[in-house]
Amino acid sequence: MKIKNNVLKSGVILMMGATLGSCSDFLELEPLNEIVLERFWNEESDIENIVAGCYSALQSGQVIDRMMAWGEYRSDNIIGGTNVQNNVSLVNIFKENLNASNGYTTWDAFYDIINRCNTVIYYAPSVADRDPNYTQSELQATIAEVSAIRDLCYFYLIRTFRDVPYSTEAFQDDTQRMDLPATPFNAVLDSLILDLERVEPFAVRKYPETKPLYQFGRITQDAIHAMLCDMYLWKQDYQNSVKYADMLIEAKLKEYDYRQMNALGSTSVEKLIDGFPLISDAPTSGNEYGQAYEAIFGKGTSTESIFELIFTNDRSMPSNGSISGAYGNETTFPGVVKAADFIGSDVTDEIYAVYMDKYDTRYYENLQKRGSDYGICKYAVQRVTIDPTKSDAEKTRYGSLWPSNYCYSNWIIYRLSDVMLMKAEALVQMVDGNDSTEVGKARNDTLMRQAYNIVNAINKRSNCATNVKDLDYNKYSLKSDMYDLVMQERQRELMFEGKRWFDLVRRSRRDGNTNYLVTQVSRKGSGDGSGALQSKLARMDAIYWPYNYDELKVNTNLVQNPAFGSGQNSSYENSTK
Repeated sequence: MKIKNNVLKSGVILMMGATLGSCSDFLELEPLNEIVLERFWNEESDIENIVAGCYSALQSGQVIDRMMAWGEYRSDNIIGGTNVQNNVSLVNIFKENLNASNGYTTWDAFYDIINRCNTVIYYAPSVADRDPNYTQSELQATIAEVSAIRDLCYFYLIRTFRDVPYSTEAFQDDTQRMDLPATPFNAVLDSLILDLERVEPFAVRKYPETKPLYQFGRITQDAIHAMLCDMYLWKQDYQNSVKYADMLIEAKLKEYDYRQMNALGSTSVEKLIDGFPLISDAPTSGNEYGQAYEAIFGKGTSTESIFELIFTNDRSMPSNGSISGAYGNETTFPGVVKAADFIGSDVTDEIYAVYMDKYDTRYYENLQKRGSDYGICKYAVQRVTIDPTKSDAEKTRYGSLWPSNYCYSNWIIYRLSDVMLMKAEALVQMVDGNDSTEVGKARNDTLMRQAYNIVNAINKRSNCATNVKDLDYNKYSLKSDMYDLVMQERQRELMFEGKRWFDLVRRSRRDGNTNYLVTQVSRKGSGDGSGALQSKLARMDAIYWPYNYDELKVNTNLVQNPAFGSGQNSSYENSTK
Protein backbone atom coordinates (compact mmCIF):
# COMPACT_ATOMS: atom_id res chain seq x y z
CA MET A 1 0.00 0.00 0.00
CA LYS A 2 1.35 3.35 -1.00
CA ILE A 3 -0.02 6.67 0.30
CA LYS A 4 1.48 9.47 -1.76
CA ASN A 5 2.97 12.32 0.21
CA ASN A 6 1.30 14.89 -2.01
CA VAL A 7 -2.06 13.51 -0.91
CA LEU A 8 -1.67 13.07 2.82
CA LYS A 9 1.30 14.13 4.93
CA SER A 10 2.11 15.44 8.39
CA GLY A 11 -0.24 18.26 9.37
CA VAL A 12 -1.67 18.73 5.87
CA ILE A 13 -4.46 17.12 3.86
CA LEU A 14 -5.23 17.78 0.24
CA MET A 15 -8.98 18.16 -0.09
CA MET A 16 -11.16 17.50 -3.08
CA GLY A 17 -14.58 19.16 -3.14
CA ALA A 18 -17.67 17.25 -4.10
CA THR A 19 -18.46 17.14 -7.79
CA LEU A 20 -21.76 15.32 -7.74
CA GLY A 21 -23.73 18.49 -8.27
CA SER A 22 -27.30 19.14 -7.09
CA CYS A 23 -29.47 21.70 -5.38
CA SER A 24 -27.80 20.94 -2.06
CA ASP A 25 -24.70 22.47 -0.53
CA PHE A 26 -23.09 19.05 -0.05
CA LEU A 27 -23.14 18.38 -3.75
CA GLU A 28 -22.04 21.86 -4.83
CA LEU A 29 -18.85 22.30 -2.83
CA GLU A 30 -15.98 23.90 -4.68
CA PRO A 31 -12.49 22.31 -4.53
CA LEU A 32 -10.52 23.27 -1.43
CA ASN A 33 -6.80 23.93 -1.11
CA GLU A 34 -4.38 22.45 1.41
CA ILE A 35 -5.67 22.87 4.92
CA VAL A 36 -3.68 22.58 8.14
CA LEU A 37 -5.17 19.74 10.17
CA GLU A 38 -5.00 21.50 13.53
CA ARG A 39 -7.06 24.39 12.18
CA PHE A 40 -9.47 22.27 10.18
CA TRP A 41 -11.19 19.64 12.34
CA ASN A 42 -13.40 21.96 14.37
CA GLU A 43 -17.01 21.74 13.17
CA GLU A 44 -19.46 19.54 11.35
CA SER A 45 -19.00 21.35 8.03
CA ASP A 46 -15.34 20.32 8.07
CA ILE A 47 -16.41 16.69 8.26
CA GLU A 48 -18.91 17.15 5.43
CA ASN A 49 -16.19 18.64 3.26
CA ILE A 50 -13.97 15.59 3.73
CA VAL A 51 -16.86 13.17 3.11
CA ALA A 52 -17.69 15.11 -0.05
CA GLY A 53 -14.09 14.63 -1.10
CA CYS A 54 -14.46 10.87 -0.69
CA TYR A 55 -17.34 10.82 -3.16
CA SER A 56 -15.49 13.17 -5.49
CA ALA A 57 -12.54 10.80 -5.49
CA LEU A 58 -14.85 7.85 -6.25
CA GLN A 59 -15.98 9.76 -9.35
CA SER A 60 -12.46 10.29 -10.62
CA GLY A 61 -11.41 8.74 -13.90
CA GLN A 62 -8.71 6.70 -12.16
CA VAL A 63 -11.35 4.97 -10.03
CA ILE A 64 -14.14 4.47 -12.57
CA ASP A 65 -11.65 3.38 -15.25
CA ARG A 66 -10.58 0.59 -12.92
CA MET A 67 -14.09 -0.34 -11.87
CA MET A 68 -14.73 -0.90 -15.57
CA ALA A 69 -11.43 -2.60 -16.41
CA TRP A 70 -11.25 -4.81 -13.32
CA GLY A 71 -14.89 -5.89 -13.46
CA GLU A 72 -15.46 -6.18 -17.20
CA TYR A 73 -12.56 -6.03 -19.66
CA ARG A 74 -11.15 -9.53 -19.13
CA SER A 75 -14.60 -11.07 -19.54
CA ASP A 76 -16.32 -12.39 -22.65
CA ASN A 77 -18.32 -9.15 -23.03
CA ILE A 78 -15.68 -6.76 -24.37
CA ILE A 79 -12.87 -6.50 -26.92
CA GLY A 80 -10.70 -3.67 -28.18
CA GLY A 81 -12.39 -0.85 -30.10
CA THR A 82 -11.42 2.34 -31.90
CA ASN A 83 -7.68 3.07 -31.76
CA VAL A 84 -7.18 0.52 -28.99
CA GLN A 85 -3.74 -0.14 -30.44
CA ASN A 86 -2.67 3.21 -28.95
CA ASN A 87 -3.33 1.89 -25.44
CA VAL A 88 -0.79 -0.86 -24.82
CA SER A 89 -2.23 -1.69 -21.40
CA LEU A 90 -5.67 -2.36 -22.88
CA VAL A 91 -4.25 -4.39 -25.77
CA ASN A 92 -2.47 -6.63 -23.30
CA ILE A 93 -5.60 -7.05 -21.19
CA PHE A 94 -7.54 -8.30 -24.21
CA LYS A 95 -4.69 -10.65 -25.10
CA GLU A 96 -4.44 -11.83 -21.47
CA ASN A 97 -0.81 -10.68 -21.53
CA LEU A 98 -0.95 -9.13 -18.09
CA ASN A 99 2.18 -8.09 -16.26
CA ALA A 100 3.17 -5.82 -13.39
CA SER A 101 3.77 -2.86 -15.70
CA ASN A 102 0.17 -2.73 -16.93
CA GLY A 103 -1.28 0.69 -16.14
CA TYR A 104 -4.54 -0.78 -14.86
CA THR A 105 -2.76 -2.63 -12.05
CA THR A 106 -2.24 0.61 -10.09
CA TRP A 107 -4.42 0.99 -7.00
CA ASP A 108 -3.32 4.37 -5.58
CA ALA A 109 -6.71 6.03 -6.13
CA PHE A 110 -8.51 3.38 -4.07
CA TYR A 111 -6.05 3.58 -1.19
CA ASP A 112 -6.30 7.37 -1.29
CA ILE A 113 -10.06 7.09 -0.67
CA ILE A 114 -9.51 4.46 2.02
CA ASN A 115 -7.14 6.79 3.84
CA ARG A 116 -9.55 9.71 3.55
CA CYS A 117 -12.22 7.53 5.20
CA ASN A 118 -9.82 6.36 7.93
CA THR A 119 -8.90 9.99 8.60
CA VAL A 120 -12.55 10.98 9.03
CA ILE A 121 -13.10 8.11 11.46
CA TYR A 122 -10.03 9.22 13.43
CA TYR A 123 -10.91 12.93 13.69
CA ALA A 124 -14.73 12.97 13.68
CA PRO A 125 -15.14 12.17 17.42
CA SER A 126 -12.96 15.15 18.37
CA VAL A 127 -15.09 17.39 16.13
CA ALA A 128 -18.20 16.16 17.94
CA ASP A 129 -16.54 17.19 21.21
CA ARG A 130 -15.91 20.71 19.87
CA ASP A 131 -19.12 21.34 17.94
CA PRO A 132 -22.30 20.97 20.03
CA ASN A 133 -24.40 20.98 16.85
CA TYR A 134 -22.68 17.79 15.67
CA THR A 135 -24.76 15.25 17.57
CA GLN A 136 -23.82 11.72 18.55
CA SER A 137 -26.27 10.25 16.04
CA GLU A 138 -24.79 12.40 13.28
CA LEU A 139 -21.31 11.30 14.27
CA GLN A 140 -22.36 7.65 14.13
CA ALA A 141 -24.00 8.19 10.74
CA THR A 142 -20.80 9.78 9.41
CA ILE A 143 -18.66 6.90 10.63
CA ALA A 144 -21.10 4.41 9.09
CA GLU A 145 -21.00 6.26 5.77
CA VAL A 146 -17.23 6.51 5.41
CA SER A 147 -16.73 2.99 6.78
CA ALA A 148 -18.95 1.69 3.98
CA ILE A 149 -17.07 3.72 1.36
CA ARG A 150 -13.79 2.31 2.67
CA ASP A 151 -15.20 -1.23 2.68
CA LEU A 152 -16.45 -0.83 -0.88
CA CYS A 153 -12.95 0.18 -2.01
CA TYR A 154 -11.39 -2.82 -0.27
CA PHE A 155 -14.04 -5.06 -1.82
CA TYR A 156 -13.00 -3.92 -5.30
CA LEU A 157 -9.36 -4.52 -4.40
CA ILE A 158 -9.73 -8.08 -3.09
CA ARG A 159 -11.95 -9.17 -5.99
CA THR A 160 -9.25 -7.89 -8.33
CA PHE A 161 -5.96 -8.76 -6.61
CA ARG A 162 -7.19 -11.35 -4.04
CA ASP A 163 -4.77 -10.58 -1.15
CA VAL A 164 -4.10 -6.88 -0.48
CA PRO A 165 -2.58 -4.69 2.25
CA TYR A 166 -5.35 -3.94 4.73
CA SER A 167 -5.43 -1.23 7.36
CA THR A 168 -8.10 0.81 9.13
CA GLU A 169 -5.51 3.23 10.52
CA ALA A 170 -5.27 6.80 9.22
CA PHE A 171 -1.85 7.47 7.70
CA GLN A 172 -0.96 11.05 8.58
CA ASP A 173 2.83 11.34 8.53
CA ASP A 174 5.93 9.72 7.12
CA THR A 175 6.88 8.05 10.39
CA GLN A 176 4.08 5.51 10.11
CA ARG A 177 4.69 2.14 8.51
CA MET A 178 3.07 1.89 5.12
CA ASP A 179 4.82 -1.16 3.62
CA LEU A 180 2.23 -3.60 4.89
CA PRO A 181 2.18 -7.22 3.73
CA ALA A 182 -0.90 -8.46 1.93
CA THR A 183 -3.75 -9.75 4.09
CA PRO A 184 -5.45 -12.91 2.73
CA PHE A 185 -8.69 -12.49 0.79
CA ASN A 186 -10.88 -14.30 3.31
CA ALA A 187 -9.50 -12.35 6.27
CA VAL A 188 -10.18 -9.03 4.54
CA LEU A 189 -13.65 -10.15 3.47
CA ASP A 190 -14.53 -11.21 7.01
CA SER A 191 -13.31 -7.86 8.33
CA LEU A 192 -15.41 -5.96 5.80
CA ILE A 193 -18.53 -7.90 6.73
CA LEU A 194 -17.97 -7.38 10.46
CA ASP A 195 -17.37 -3.68 9.90
CA LEU A 196 -20.50 -3.20 7.80
CA GLU A 197 -22.70 -5.10 10.23
CA ARG A 198 -21.28 -3.02 13.08
CA VAL A 199 -22.09 0.34 11.47
CA GLU A 200 -25.28 -0.62 9.59
CA PRO A 201 -27.73 0.33 12.38
CA PHE A 202 -26.32 3.88 12.45
CA ALA A 203 -26.37 4.55 8.71
CA VAL A 204 -28.95 6.89 7.21
CA ARG A 205 -32.08 4.95 6.29
CA LYS A 206 -33.53 7.53 3.94
CA TYR A 207 -32.58 11.09 3.11
CA PRO A 208 -35.24 13.83 2.96
CA GLU A 209 -37.25 14.09 -0.25
CA THR A 210 -35.86 17.60 -0.64
CA LYS A 211 -32.48 16.00 -1.32
CA PRO A 212 -33.33 13.28 -3.86
CA LEU A 213 -29.78 12.80 -5.13
CA TYR A 214 -28.56 12.03 -1.63
CA GLN A 215 -30.75 8.92 -1.54
CA PHE A 216 -28.83 7.22 -4.33
CA GLY A 217 -25.63 9.27 -4.49
CA ARG A 218 -24.63 8.67 -0.86
CA ILE A 219 -24.33 5.54 1.21
CA THR A 220 -27.56 4.50 2.96
CA GLN A 221 -28.67 1.38 4.82
CA ASP A 222 -29.94 0.05 1.49
CA ALA A 223 -26.47 0.41 -0.01
CA ILE A 224 -24.94 -1.38 2.98
CA HIS A 225 -27.48 -4.19 2.65
CA ALA A 226 -26.57 -4.57 -1.04
CA MET A 227 -22.87 -4.70 -0.16
CA LEU A 228 -23.47 -7.31 2.54
CA CYS A 229 -25.58 -9.40 0.16
CA ASP A 230 -22.69 -9.31 -2.30
CA MET A 231 -19.97 -10.00 0.26
CA TYR A 232 -21.81 -12.92 1.82
CA LEU A 233 -22.25 -14.38 -1.67
CA TRP A 234 -18.46 -14.29 -2.10
CA LYS A 235 -18.05 -15.76 1.38
CA GLN A 236 -20.40 -18.58 0.29
CA ASP A 237 -22.67 -17.86 3.26
CA TYR A 238 -25.83 -18.09 1.20
CA GLN A 239 -28.40 -17.75 3.95
CA ASN A 240 -27.01 -14.39 4.99
CA SER A 241 -26.75 -13.30 1.35
CA VAL A 242 -30.46 -14.04 0.93
CA LYS A 243 -31.21 -12.31 4.23
CA TYR A 244 -29.72 -9.00 3.11
CA ALA A 245 -31.19 -9.31 -0.38
CA ASP A 246 -34.62 -9.72 1.20
CA MET A 247 -34.08 -6.66 3.37
CA LEU A 248 -33.28 -4.63 0.27
CA ILE A 249 -36.18 -6.00 -1.78
CA GLU A 250 -38.58 -5.36 1.10
CA ALA A 251 -37.35 -1.78 1.36
CA LYS A 252 -37.97 -1.28 -2.36
CA LEU A 253 -41.47 -2.73 -2.02
CA LYS A 254 -42.22 -0.29 0.80
CA GLU A 255 -41.01 2.58 -1.39
CA TYR A 256 -43.31 1.30 -4.14
CA ASP A 257 -46.28 1.23 -1.75
CA TYR A 258 -45.44 4.76 -0.61
CA ARG A 259 -45.39 6.01 -4.19
CA GLN A 260 -48.70 4.32 -4.87
CA MET A 261 -50.29 5.94 -1.83
CA ASN A 262 -49.04 9.37 -2.87
CA ALA A 263 -50.03 9.00 -6.53
CA LEU A 264 -53.78 9.21 -5.97
CA GLY A 265 -55.32 11.00 -8.91
CA SER A 266 -52.13 10.71 -10.94
CA THR A 267 -52.34 9.55 -14.54
CA SER A 268 -49.10 7.59 -14.26
CA VAL A 269 -49.42 3.89 -13.60
CA GLU A 270 -46.71 1.83 -11.91
CA LYS A 271 -47.17 -1.92 -11.73
CA LEU A 272 -45.27 -4.70 -10.04
CA ILE A 273 -43.73 -7.34 -12.28
CA ASP A 274 -44.51 -10.73 -10.74
CA GLY A 275 -44.46 -9.08 -7.32
CA PHE A 276 -41.18 -7.20 -7.81
CA PRO A 277 -40.94 -3.38 -8.05
CA LEU A 278 -39.10 -3.42 -11.37
CA ILE A 279 -39.55 -0.68 -13.95
CA SER A 280 -41.23 -2.12 -17.01
CA ASP A 281 -39.54 -1.53 -20.35
CA ALA A 282 -42.96 -1.66 -22.02
CA PRO A 283 -44.67 1.58 -23.15
CA THR A 284 -47.66 2.94 -21.25
CA SER A 285 -49.09 3.76 -24.69
CA GLY A 286 -47.99 3.13 -28.26
CA ASN A 287 -45.44 0.52 -29.31
CA GLU A 288 -42.07 1.91 -28.28
CA TYR A 289 -40.20 -0.02 -25.59
CA GLY A 290 -37.24 1.40 -23.66
CA GLN A 291 -38.85 2.99 -20.63
CA ALA A 292 -36.70 1.08 -18.13
CA TYR A 293 -33.49 1.90 -20.00
CA GLU A 294 -34.25 5.63 -20.02
CA ALA A 295 -35.15 5.66 -16.33
CA ILE A 296 -32.17 3.60 -15.16
CA PHE A 297 -29.38 4.68 -17.52
CA GLY A 298 -30.66 7.81 -19.21
CA LYS A 299 -32.09 9.91 -16.41
CA GLY A 300 -30.42 7.95 -13.62
CA THR A 301 -31.33 7.67 -9.92
CA SER A 302 -34.36 5.56 -10.85
CA THR A 303 -36.63 3.82 -8.37
CA GLU A 304 -34.45 0.73 -8.87
CA SER A 305 -31.27 2.54 -7.88
CA ILE A 306 -29.41 1.67 -4.69
CA PHE A 307 -26.08 3.46 -5.06
CA GLU A 308 -24.59 5.23 -8.06
CA LEU A 309 -21.95 7.85 -8.76
CA ILE A 310 -23.88 10.91 -9.92
CA PHE A 311 -22.79 13.29 -12.65
CA THR A 312 -25.04 16.34 -13.01
CA ASN A 313 -25.74 17.48 -16.57
CA ASP A 314 -24.01 20.82 -16.12
CA ARG A 315 -20.98 21.80 -18.17
CA SER A 316 -19.52 23.65 -15.21
CA MET A 317 -19.30 20.33 -13.35
CA PRO A 318 -16.97 17.36 -14.00
CA SER A 319 -18.23 14.80 -16.52
CA ASN A 320 -17.90 11.04 -16.75
CA GLY A 321 -14.86 10.84 -18.99
CA SER A 322 -14.49 7.13 -18.33
CA ILE A 323 -17.72 6.31 -20.17
CA SER A 324 -16.99 8.80 -22.93
CA GLY A 325 -13.53 7.43 -23.61
CA ALA A 326 -14.23 3.74 -23.16
CA TYR A 327 -17.73 3.27 -24.59
CA GLY A 328 -17.80 6.22 -26.97
CA ASN A 329 -19.26 9.66 -27.68
CA GLU A 330 -20.72 11.60 -30.59
CA THR A 331 -17.23 12.14 -32.03
CA THR A 332 -15.82 8.63 -31.61
CA PHE A 333 -18.05 5.55 -31.56
CA PRO A 334 -17.34 2.78 -30.74
CA GLY A 335 -15.01 3.94 -28.03
CA VAL A 336 -11.69 2.38 -27.21
CA VAL A 337 -13.60 -0.80 -26.26
CA LYS A 338 -16.57 -2.43 -27.94
CA ALA A 339 -18.84 -5.46 -27.61
CA ALA A 340 -17.38 -8.86 -28.42
CA ASP A 341 -18.27 -9.88 -31.97
CA PHE A 342 -20.27 -12.93 -30.95
CA ILE A 343 -22.45 -10.79 -28.67
CA GLY A 344 -22.98 -8.13 -31.31
CA SER A 345 -24.18 -10.62 -33.92
CA ASP A 346 -26.03 -12.78 -31.40
CA VAL A 347 -29.56 -11.78 -32.44
CA THR A 348 -29.01 -10.65 -36.02
CA ASP A 349 -27.35 -13.97 -36.89
CA GLU A 350 -29.80 -15.85 -34.68
CA ILE A 351 -26.96 -17.41 -32.68
CA TYR A 352 -28.69 -16.82 -29.32
CA ALA A 353 -25.61 -17.67 -27.30
CA VAL A 354 -26.39 -14.81 -24.90
CA TYR A 355 -29.88 -13.50 -25.58
CA MET A 356 -32.73 -15.99 -25.72
CA ASP A 357 -34.52 -14.50 -28.73
CA LYS A 358 -34.97 -11.34 -30.77
CA TYR A 359 -37.55 -9.96 -28.36
CA ASP A 360 -35.09 -9.12 -25.58
CA THR A 361 -34.96 -5.31 -25.55
CA ARG A 362 -31.62 -5.38 -23.72
CA TYR A 363 -29.87 -6.51 -26.89
CA TYR A 364 -30.90 -3.32 -28.66
CA GLU A 365 -30.28 -1.16 -25.58
CA ASN A 366 -26.83 -2.57 -24.88
CA LEU A 367 -25.47 -2.46 -28.43
CA GLN A 368 -25.47 -0.18 -31.44
CA LYS A 369 -24.06 -1.27 -34.80
CA ARG A 370 -21.71 1.05 -36.65
CA GLY A 371 -20.42 -0.43 -39.87
CA SER A 372 -19.11 -3.87 -39.02
CA ASP A 373 -18.60 -2.98 -35.34
CA TYR A 374 -20.98 -3.24 -32.41
CA GLY A 375 -20.45 -0.30 -30.10
CA ILE A 376 -21.56 -0.25 -26.47
CA CYS A 377 -24.76 1.74 -26.26
CA LYS A 378 -25.46 1.35 -22.54
CA TYR A 379 -24.51 4.52 -20.65
CA ALA A 380 -23.34 6.20 -23.89
CA VAL A 381 -26.84 7.37 -24.91
CA GLN A 382 -29.72 8.62 -22.81
CA ARG A 383 -32.56 7.00 -24.70
CA VAL A 384 -33.16 3.92 -26.84
CA THR A 385 -36.58 3.04 -28.26
CA ILE A 386 -37.55 -0.33 -29.71
CA ASP A 387 -40.69 -0.79 -31.79
CA PRO A 388 -41.25 -4.53 -32.33
CA THR A 389 -43.89 -3.82 -34.99
CA LYS A 390 -41.24 -2.35 -37.30
CA SER A 391 -38.88 -4.21 -39.59
CA ASP A 392 -35.48 -5.13 -38.19
CA ALA A 393 -33.89 -2.23 -40.08
CA GLU A 394 -36.29 0.29 -38.53
CA LYS A 395 -36.94 -1.38 -35.17
CA THR A 396 -34.50 0.61 -33.03
CA ARG A 397 -33.98 4.36 -32.65
CA TYR A 398 -31.06 5.65 -30.64
CA GLY A 399 -30.86 8.96 -28.84
CA SER A 400 -27.86 11.17 -29.33
CA LEU A 401 -24.52 10.04 -27.97
CA TRP A 402 -23.11 12.28 -25.28
CA PRO A 403 -20.80 15.00 -26.65
CA SER A 404 -17.09 14.35 -26.33
CA ASN A 405 -15.87 15.58 -22.91
CA TYR A 406 -19.45 16.18 -21.76
CA CYS A 407 -20.83 12.77 -20.79
CA TYR A 408 -23.00 13.05 -17.68
CA SER A 409 -24.04 9.43 -17.38
CA ASN A 410 -24.11 8.13 -13.83
CA TRP A 411 -22.06 5.04 -12.99
CA ILE A 412 -24.21 2.50 -11.15
CA ILE A 413 -22.61 0.49 -8.34
CA TYR A 414 -25.74 -1.39 -7.20
CA ARG A 415 -29.31 -1.55 -8.47
CA LEU A 416 -32.30 -3.72 -7.62
CA SER A 417 -32.07 -6.36 -10.36
CA ASP A 418 -28.40 -6.93 -9.48
CA VAL A 419 -29.33 -7.75 -5.88
CA MET A 420 -32.28 -9.89 -6.98
CA LEU A 421 -29.99 -11.99 -9.15
CA MET A 422 -27.45 -12.30 -6.33
CA LYS A 423 -30.30 -13.69 -4.25
CA ALA A 424 -31.19 -16.11 -7.05
CA GLU A 425 -27.58 -17.29 -7.20
CA ALA A 426 -27.52 -17.84 -3.44
CA LEU A 427 -30.84 -19.73 -3.53
CA VAL A 428 -29.52 -22.14 -6.15
CA GLN A 429 -26.41 -22.79 -4.09
CA MET A 430 -28.61 -23.68 -1.10
CA VAL A 431 -30.13 -26.58 -3.06
CA ASP A 432 -28.93 -29.92 -1.69
CA GLY A 433 -28.95 -32.36 -4.56
CA ASN A 434 -28.05 -35.23 -2.24
CA ASP A 435 -31.15 -34.87 -0.09
CA SER A 436 -33.62 -37.41 -1.49
CA THR A 437 -36.10 -37.22 1.40
CA GLU A 438 -39.54 -35.84 0.69
CA VAL A 439 -38.87 -32.88 2.95
CA GLY A 440 -35.53 -32.26 1.25
CA LYS A 441 -36.98 -32.49 -2.24
CA ALA A 442 -39.76 -30.08 -1.32
CA ARG A 443 -37.24 -27.63 0.12
CA ASN A 444 -35.07 -27.90 -2.97
CA ASP A 445 -38.03 -27.29 -5.26
CA THR A 446 -38.98 -24.20 -3.26
CA LEU A 447 -35.46 -22.81 -3.56
CA MET A 448 -35.31 -23.55 -7.28
CA ARG A 449 -38.69 -21.94 -7.93
CA GLN A 450 -37.75 -18.85 -5.96
CA ALA A 451 -34.60 -18.47 -8.05
CA TYR A 452 -36.59 -19.11 -11.23
CA ASN A 453 -39.21 -16.51 -10.27
CA ILE A 454 -36.51 -13.85 -9.95
CA VAL A 455 -34.93 -14.63 -13.31
CA ASN A 456 -38.32 -14.90 -14.97
CA ALA A 457 -39.47 -11.51 -13.68
CA ILE A 458 -36.29 -9.72 -14.79
CA ASN A 459 -36.41 -11.43 -18.17
CA LYS A 460 -40.09 -10.57 -18.69
CA ARG A 461 -39.66 -6.89 -17.97
CA SER A 462 -37.39 -6.64 -21.03
CA ASN A 463 -39.47 -8.77 -23.39
CA CYS A 464 -41.16 -6.94 -26.28
CA ALA A 465 -42.99 -9.94 -27.77
CA THR A 466 -46.71 -9.52 -28.48
CA ASN A 467 -47.53 -12.32 -26.08
CA VAL A 468 -44.96 -12.44 -23.31
CA LYS A 469 -44.50 -15.96 -22.00
CA ASP A 470 -42.82 -17.22 -18.87
CA LEU A 471 -39.58 -19.13 -19.17
CA ASP A 472 -40.11 -22.89 -19.19
CA TYR A 473 -39.31 -23.97 -15.64
CA ASN A 474 -38.99 -27.61 -16.72
CA LYS A 475 -35.89 -26.76 -18.77
CA TYR A 476 -34.07 -25.85 -15.56
CA SER A 477 -35.05 -28.69 -13.25
CA LEU A 478 -31.42 -29.57 -12.48
CA LYS A 479 -29.40 -27.41 -10.09
CA SER A 480 -26.64 -27.03 -12.67
CA ASP A 481 -29.13 -25.83 -15.30
CA MET A 482 -30.66 -23.28 -12.95
CA TYR A 483 -27.18 -22.11 -11.93
CA ASP A 484 -26.28 -21.54 -15.58
CA LEU A 485 -29.58 -19.70 -16.15
CA VAL A 486 -28.84 -17.29 -13.31
CA MET A 487 -25.33 -16.63 -14.60
CA GLN A 488 -26.65 -16.06 -18.11
CA GLU A 489 -29.32 -13.68 -16.88
CA ARG A 490 -26.73 -11.71 -14.91
CA GLN A 491 -24.71 -11.38 -18.11
CA ARG A 492 -27.72 -10.14 -20.09
CA GLU A 493 -29.02 -7.79 -17.42
CA LEU A 494 -25.74 -6.33 -16.16
CA MET A 495 -23.73 -6.32 -19.38
CA PHE A 496 -21.06 -3.57 -19.49
CA GLU A 497 -21.74 -2.53 -15.87
CA GLY A 498 -18.44 -3.78 -14.44
CA LYS A 499 -19.88 -7.05 -13.07
CA ARG A 500 -19.13 -9.87 -15.52
CA TRP A 501 -15.48 -10.69 -14.73
CA PHE A 502 -16.19 -10.61 -11.00
CA ASP A 503 -19.12 -13.01 -11.57
CA LEU A 504 -16.81 -15.41 -13.43
CA VAL A 505 -14.15 -15.17 -10.72
CA ARG A 506 -16.72 -15.81 -8.00
CA ARG A 507 -17.94 -18.91 -9.83
CA SER A 508 -14.37 -20.15 -10.27
CA ARG A 509 -13.75 -19.77 -6.54
CA ARG A 510 -16.90 -21.77 -5.85
CA ASP A 511 -16.17 -24.46 -8.45
CA GLY A 512 -12.53 -24.72 -7.43
CA ASN A 513 -11.42 -24.49 -11.06
CA THR A 514 -11.50 -22.10 -14.02
CA ASN A 515 -13.30 -24.38 -16.48
CA TYR A 516 -16.49 -22.31 -16.78
CA LEU A 517 -14.57 -19.03 -16.89
CA VAL A 518 -12.27 -20.28 -19.64
CA THR A 519 -15.19 -21.62 -21.68
CA GLN A 520 -16.99 -18.28 -21.52
CA VAL A 521 -13.99 -16.05 -22.16
CA SER A 522 -12.81 -18.23 -25.04
CA ARG A 523 -15.96 -17.29 -26.95
CA LYS A 524 -14.51 -13.88 -27.75
CA GLY A 525 -11.06 -15.26 -28.58
CA SER A 526 -7.87 -13.37 -27.87
CA GLY A 527 -5.03 -11.84 -29.80
CA ASP A 528 -2.87 -14.93 -29.42
CA GLY A 529 -5.42 -17.68 -29.88
CA SER A 530 -7.88 -19.45 -27.61
CA GLY A 531 -5.41 -22.23 -26.84
CA ALA A 532 -2.97 -19.78 -25.31
CA LEU A 533 -5.81 -18.12 -23.42
CA GLN A 534 -6.88 -21.45 -21.94
CA SER A 535 -3.32 -22.16 -20.89
CA LYS A 536 -2.95 -18.78 -19.22
CA LEU A 537 -6.23 -18.97 -17.34
CA ALA A 538 -6.01 -22.63 -16.35
CA ARG A 539 -4.46 -21.75 -13.02
CA MET A 540 -6.67 -20.20 -10.32
CA ASP A 541 -4.02 -17.60 -9.47
CA ALA A 542 -4.30 -16.19 -13.00
CA ILE A 543 -7.89 -14.99 -12.61
CA TYR A 544 -6.57 -12.24 -10.35
CA TRP A 545 -4.34 -9.36 -11.40
CA PRO A 546 -0.62 -8.93 -10.72
CA TYR A 547 0.63 -6.32 -8.28
CA ASN A 548 1.99 -3.26 -10.00
CA TYR A 549 5.78 -3.15 -10.36
CA ASP A 550 6.06 0.21 -8.58
CA GLU A 551 4.21 -1.22 -5.57
CA LEU A 552 6.63 -4.13 -5.41
CA LYS A 553 9.56 -1.71 -5.42
CA VAL A 554 8.30 0.47 -2.56
CA ASN A 555 6.74 -2.38 -0.55
CA THR A 556 9.17 -5.27 -0.24
CA ASN A 557 6.62 -7.12 1.92
CA LEU A 558 4.41 -7.70 -1.13
CA VAL A 559 4.90 -11.05 -2.86
CA GLN A 560 3.87 -11.16 -6.52
CA ASN A 561 0.94 -13.32 -7.61
CA PRO A 562 2.67 -16.62 -8.56
CA ALA A 563 0.74 -16.85 -11.84
CA PHE A 564 2.79 -13.94 -13.15
CA GLY A 565 6.28 -15.06 -12.12
CA SER A 566 8.31 -11.95 -11.34
CA GLY A 567 5.63 -9.85 -13.02
CA GLN A 568 8.23 -8.07 -15.14
CA ASN A 569 7.15 -9.58 -18.45
CA SER A 570 4.00 -10.93 -20.07
CA SER A 571 4.62 -14.59 -19.30
CA TYR A 572 2.35 -16.70 -17.15
CA GLU A 573 3.31 -19.76 -15.20
CA ASN A 574 1.60 -22.56 -17.12
CA SER A 575 1.53 -24.99 -14.23
CA THR A 576 -1.94 -25.80 -12.95
CA LYS A 577 -0.67 -26.73 -9.52
